[in-house]
Amino acid sequence: MNGFSVDWLAQREPFDRQARNAAAALFDLPGLAARLRGSASSLTVLDLACGTGANLRELAPRLGSAQRWTLVDHDPRLLAALPDALAPWVRTPGLVEIETLRRDLAQPFDVSLFARHRLITASALLDLVSAQWIDGLAQCARDAEAAVLFALSVDGGVEWQPELPGDAEVHRMFVAHQHRDKGFGLALGGDAVHHAAARLSSLGYEVTQAASHWQIDGRGGEQSTAMLRAMIEGAAAAALEQQPSAFTLIEDWTAQRLDAIEWTTLRVGHRDLLATLP
Repeated sequence: MNGFSVDWLAQREPFDRQARNAAAALFDLPGLAARLRGSASSLTVLDLACGTGANLRELAPRLGSAQRWTLVDHDPRLLAALPDALAPWVRTPGLVEIETLRRDLAQPFDVSLFARHRLITASALLDLVSAQWIDGLAQCARDAEAAVLFALSVDGGVEWQPELPGDAEVHRMFVAHQHRDKGFGLALGGDAVHHAAARLSSLGYEVTQAASHWQIDGRGGEQSTAMLRAMIEGAAAAALEQQPSAFTLIEDWTAQRLDAIEWTTLRVGHRDLLATLP
């Protein structure tokens, strides 16, 4: 899988947090944690493709009480950045215990790893993987009788305001690029949440979904305009890689979008998915 930089993960985290706040009301996470913990002293959580720990920072306070997290990623740079990223956040020693593991998630799943966790979670991962990968993960979770929480999976929706010429064409190329193989087989992109929900339901899970859209407003200051610039340049790069013959169209679109950045708003559709066993 293509790596993600520490800087990009830090840049997107405020927008992830805002989006997840909007979805959190539909998930009774303290109640879920209490049920999963049962009589155990701690809730065990497995975080796949953990990056620099943003999913832990978001979920742990919502789950409450004692927790033991296993953070898994394939990228040694991100794992090395974890201590500094988590240091300002961990203010109550012992409340959240953390273990880190370097694993290639494109390789066959370690069944024993799943078996010792009650909650399996990931953020911004599902749209990068294949249907077969999701099917395998769902089966591992079911065998472990674990709940599943997937956050911030893109749903394919993108809305630019104001609309500009080239929006639809660049988006079409970008979506085609999303479906390329990211190391897990052909990626599902915006179809991932629907597939995961159907697969988990077929295994007996009760599935709840919530919108967790990014809302980025160029009038919101430097942080917002920097994020918009990253989104514009990222979409253009992916579109160009997908269709080099469209260079002129993509170049013109990028220039117009950057010129309008301070009065642009962008909504990027995401979904959160919670699956629990009765």
